[in-house]
Amino acid sequence: MTALAPAAGHRSLMSGAPNARRRKVVNRVMITILLITVLLALIPLFLILAVVIAKGLPAMNIEFLTSTFNFSRREPGGGYLHGVIGTLYMGGLAALMAIPIGIGAAVFLTEFPGNRLARPVRFFSDVMTGVPSVFVGLFVYTILVRQIGFGTFVGALSLAIIMLPIVVRSSEEVLKLVPGELKRGSYALGARHWQTVFRVTLPAAAPGLVTGSMLAVARALGETAALVLTALGASSVVLQLQGGGQTALPLLIFREARGAFEAGQARAWAGALELMLLVLVLSIIARAVGARAGFKTQR
Repeated sequence: MTALAPAAGHRSLMSGAPNARRRKVVNRVMITILLITVLLALIPLFLILAVVIAKGLPAMNIEFLTSTFNFSRREPGGGYLHGVIGTLYMGGLAALMAIPIGIGAAVFLTEFPGNRLARPVRFFSDVMTGVPSVFVGLFVYTILVRQIGFGTFVGALSLAIIMLPIVVRSSEEVLKLVPGELKRGSYALGARHWQTVFRVTLPAAAPGLVTGSMLAVARALGETAALVLTALGASSVVLQLQGGGQTALPLLIFREARGAFEAGQARAWAGALELMLLVLVLSIIARAVGARAGFKTQR
């Protein structure tokens, strides 16, 4: 069989494009640049992890994980058990306050984009994302702490205010990615608007919503300035909701890291490592829950 000659003015599909070689070179150059930028971005992360692990691991032992604060900052010993409990206590209360409200606001922004309140809500969410946490602490101190005192609740409230705009903005972007075909299919089957939101949109976006919420939780668990003005601190395990100071890992790390004694600084490094591990464990659990929710939705 003889190959047919291409018609006049047309190029055969068997021949390469005139600029194909240049396009391949440009593609390889851009991929190389992207890989270099990724490596440059990972270098500070690996350096931080290496330093925290190298300095925190020697001071992390069974006593550190299971005991409370050593009143003598000059001597080794003691631990941050009360800091872990306080961090989980306030972080859990803050998540219960911020995540449902944030996801609800994100649903409002995506389902009713033409509403008069949509633009102000989005604007204030963007503004609140960049507000320093010390201003949040000052706000809660002025409004509540001066009236009811320091405690777990006011500390959790300050963390919830920090978490809220992050949950709103991340959840809004995730909800926008839900395919419109799913919603239209739900409407075609006779579902109402609220049924479509709760039974189709939210389950489909569950993995992304969990990831965005965990970013907010991780940000809140590492805050110090807001807790200095609201939780104040404590030297033992505190379980009461209000009426006494509460502590957290960032508070303990801050107060011992600025000291001049090696024993206190060693405990601060161990506390930083413990905080990183705590956030890592919570993130893994949240990702597993989100992946399971997404798997059930796909089935």
